[in-house]
Amino acid sequence: MKERRSLVDGLNPVTPDQEEREKAFVYGIPSDTESAEADETKQTAVSQPPVATQSHEHVPSRDSRLLPQFAGRVPITTRTRPEIASEVKRASLTRQLDGVTPYSVQDIVEEALELWLLTNGYLQR
Repeated sequence: MKERRSLVDGLNPVTPDQEEREKAFVYGIPSDTESAEADETKQTAVSQPPVATQSHEHVPSRDSRLLPQFAGRVPITTRTRPEIASEVKRASLTRQLDGVTPYSVQDIVEEALELWLLTNGYLQR
């Protein structure tokens, strides 16, 4: 593990070695130490026999309709009339107090959107 430096030491002018590593990081150029590690990794991979794969084996892939930048939950922003926002929040709080799921605003809106998308043919189960 590297020795820790104080904040003041970190603000001191950059050494040439550190400047080279910073440029390599920013521009995606492997530094000399990274090149040596990559070469070792390649040599290790070459010395190990390849794992046999069967061509009929199904590899699960992402849904082709899903945009590649979407993973997990994705924020979307929209505006609603005040009465809709108020009632969704009221429903959320009431359901939470009653112990009924879904009770979060996010889950309620997500379920409503999913139902709309299903009934209008935009989403298939």
